[in-house]
Amino acid sequence: MKKLLLCFILYCFAISQAFSQDKVISGKVTSGDALPLPGVSVFVKDAPGNGTQTNAAGTFTLSVPNNAKILVFSFIGYKSKEVAINGTTFNITLEDNAATLNDIVVVGYGTQNRKDLTGSIAKVTSADLKDRPLPTVESALQGKAPGVFINSSSGKLGQALQIRVRGISSISASNQPLFVIDGVPIVSEALGTYTEADNPLAAISPDDIESMEVLKDAASAAIYGARGSNGVVLITTKKGKQGRTNIDFGYYAGFSDPTRKGEFLNADQYRQLLDAAFKYNNYDDGDYSNAAEMWQDYTGTDDWNSNNNTNWVDAALRRGHTQQYNLNINGGDAKTRFMLSGSYNNNNGIIVGNRYVRTGGRLSLDHTVSKILDVGGSVSISKVDNYRLPTDNAFSNPLQLNALPPIQPIYDASGELNNSTVYYNSLIDIENGKNLSTTYRTFANAYASLKITPDLVFRSEYGFDFNNLEEEQFLGSKTQDGGSTGGYASDYMAKSINFNTNNTLNYTKTFNEKHNLNVMAGFAFQDTKFRFSSVEGTTLPSDNFTKIASAAIISAGTSSETRHTFVSYLARVNYKYAEKYLLSASVRTDGSSRFGVNNRYGTFPAVSAGWILNQEEFLKSSSWLSLLKIRGSFGLTGNAEIGDFASRNLYRGVNYAGVGGTRPSQLGDPNLTWENTQNYNIGLDFGLFSDRVSGTVEYYKKKTTDLLLNAPIAATNGFSSIVQNIGDMQNKGFEFSLNTRNLIGEFKWSTSFNISLNRNKVLRLVNDQPIYPGGRLLGRVAVGEPLGYFYGKAYAGVDPANGDALYYVDASRSTTTNNYNAAQNQKLGDPNPKFFGGFGNHFSYKNFDLDIQTQFVSGNDIYNMAGGFQSANGDYFDNQTIDQLNYWTPTNTNTNVPQPRFNEGNGTSPSSRYIQDGSYFRVKSVVFGYSIPKSFANKYKLQNLRLYVSALNLFTITGYKGYDPEVNTPGGSTTQSANIQLGHDFYTPPQARTITFGVNIGL
Repeated sequence: MKKLLLCFILYCFAISQAFSQDKVISGKVTSGDALPLPGVSVFVKDAPGNGTQTNAAGTFTLSVPNNAKILVFSFIGYKSKEVAINGTTFNITLEDNAATLNDIVVVGYGTQNRKDLTGSIAKVTSADLKDRPLPTVESALQGKAPGVFINSSSGKLGQALQIRVRGISSISASNQPLFVIDGVPIVSEALGTYTEADNPLAAISPDDIESMEVLKDAASAAIYGARGSNGVVLITTKKGKQGRTNIDFGYYAGFSDPTRKGEFLNADQYRQLLDAAFKYNNYDDGDYSNAAEMWQDYTGTDDWNSNNNTNWVDAALRRGHTQQYNLNINGGDAKTRFMLSGSYNNNNGIIVGNRYVRTGGRLSLDHTVSKILDVGGSVSISKVDNYRLPTDNAFSNPLQLNALPPIQPIYDASGELNNSTVYYNSLIDIENGKNLSTTYRTFANAYASLKITPDLVFRSEYGFDFNNLEEEQFLGSKTQDGGSTGGYASDYMAKSINFNTNNTLNYTKTFNEKHNLNVMAGFAFQDTKFRFSSVEGTTLPSDNFTKIASAAIISAGTSSETRHTFVSYLARVNYKYAEKYLLSASVRTDGSSRFGVNNRYGTFPAVSAGWILNQEEFLKSSSWLSLLKIRGSFGLTGNAEIGDFASRNLYRGVNYAGVGGTRPSQLGDPNLTWENTQNYNIGLDFGLFSDRVSGTVEYYKKKTTDLLLNAPIAATNGFSSIVQNIGDMQNKGFEFSLNTRNLIGEFKWSTSFNISLNRNKVLRLVNDQPIYPGGRLLGRVAVGEPLGYFYGKAYAGVDPANGDALYYVDASRSTTTNNYNAAQNQKLGDPNPKFFGGFGNHFSYKNFDLDIQTQFVSGNDIYNMAGGFQSANGDYFDNQTIDQLNYWTPTNTNTNVPQPRFNEGNGTSPSSRYIQDGSYFRVKSVVFGYSIPKSFANKYKLQNLRLYVSALNLFTITGYKGYDPEVNTPGGSTTQSANIQLGHDFYTPPQARTITFGVNIGL
């Protein structure tokens, strides 16, 4: 009986083994263009441990259980595919997932499908940065992101960009958006000493960027609370991809020229104008018998009758050269993915002495520890050497060389740079000085993601941002500023140390196939420190000694440290019903050391909803409508850029006859808090003909309250003002974007277009009193007017009877006067554009492609401050723009240029004479490329080989007479001054037109 039982058990075991016996399957995986795909994950559904990867030829072999039903093919960059296991041989083609990836949008602390968005987010991808010699990553947004207005502001290398998301929201605080890189809010304030700030984001290589999302409304930005009023820019860097190890190498080199050069008088024309100015000043009735005598008496030189004909504009500007190398290595398997990249960029700018060199490297690593735990992180290190130029309003700025008379030579008789010019020959600063700004920057982050349940994920992130800047300046004995002190040297060192941690719980669940719920809750903390120190010295042994250690006299020194922290609690709920009804709500509470003790915490809620109409039964069967969604949102955001100690009473150390002491330096307000913005947004998203035509229409309204302003107080306590939350401002506008795929055959053509209109209005000020610094600045702030509108004397042209400059007496402009002081101040113009946007076209045919991107700005005015010197009808020795030859004479009375009168200021005072239309249309970038056929590239074991030529700022159409219509401000010692004095141009260098030739090689 026992033997019989044993035989029965062995028989059953044999039967079970026969039924559970594995079988071997094999196959090949290719891409849509029939090329093999190595590194594709192949596994049995619901049993990912039972799997393999395709080899270099795209083939695989896998042993699977007989009862296995579904085989899954997965590869990053391609759509996953499920195939029924019917047979043992499989030939699989994977579809490119590029379109799907574009539908994923990064939002605060997560991602979301674009179709499910209820907020307003603009996105650019790595394709928008590719093959373009972009000076900085933010410039990729220019003309591409609706509602985002960007001014490059200057042709100087490494300059900060002015970025405004849906208008200007503050008078005294920063208007720059918050930048977040891979979840870490970074320090975007410039650390340098220059009024034209350096760009701290220029240390980031554009080749490391995967995408940039701009959060524009409260529904998307309120999750960043007290720092979301100016918008949020989320930068996502590239990561390693599963599959074979890929090596991509890129190189480009090229040249750049100024987009425009000023047209100034030559030597004969200059003498003609100055002689007329001397004559009308009656020089020959006084101590001089001719113009040469007057010139020599005033300037101390005998250049009047020289044969010199110097083009000082060409002396200041040059042909620049640029080159870049970048290398990217990425790959990995289902467990570990990595990416290693490095780049070197060397740019010799279009202004003499200006050079910018960036060197950097980045490592990204992601690892799947188990089915429930993922860890990873990245570190990016860069070094930037910026050979800087002085500020625009300094005589040592090379562009001010155009003020020098063409009758004076660059070099003297001995071959040395001429130091006897009327104004300073700033080329001496370049030859006999050094001005180097070096930045070391490190971004790093690490994360761990734990899947507590299939629906609940805990993620913890930690990141830091180190920024170390050193400015080293030397001015030798031949320079203007160093000559009087026996040589000058200075060192300035600044450091920002920023730590950040985010911890979130994310719950995602689908109920009854119709209810989709996502809940996120989290905690964030940020600690930021700033330190700087500087020292100056004079009296160096000789010009061979350039370091401050050699200075005989240490003439000045100072240091400072500041710090602020944020602690934040945040939550968000996204709900979707039946794939057509969307609801989202978020709330964030921020506490910060920056706020007053009576207002330490603030809460910023937002709510939004959407309705996907094309999912309704009455539209669902439509063959031409692929998307129709209405969405709306309301929320509160804040602006916390109020200074670290603005709410506190401060004291500083002082010297009392050699004895250390203290004195009050600031009167604080314990009620001081962030600026608040209420944000309304309504939008319509549409897609037609399978998204051959798609676009968005949006209307928004932002009202900012509690603006930071200086309120006057009784001076009995030693202070005449205190910073308080007093003031309101409003922005409202429309945005429209349209994307079309015009041709989809072998010849492909797609188009993108966007346009934005914003209207700014100041609603309340301290006692409703205008803010108007006056002087040569025309920017003014007043209730009922846009921020920074131009205010001053209205130029009325020239009196045909005598050549006097005329001004309108009052705003009615019915009466004129030649007395500048008798004319009333009035509104002269608006530096804020009426609308702006971009228009792009992309063409491809077989292996050729052409991409053209343009941008436009319309309706803004520019005040050319330099006009009072260089377009001043011979008022002084400055060389003049060539249009000044059309000056008034008894036989030329129909002109807008007054009679030249040396040193009499006939029409040269600040007025609307120098306000011009700043509208422009610019071909921003053109890229023409050719990709070698893959069959040919594979023959030489290359994954790809692409050749291209690229142009940046190819040409500009504008009526503005200055160097460039894309200007910012003349700078200023305060943020308020920079915010108010919009559209001012004072010897601002033009943008560079850059042509590059490049190659991309994939191994």
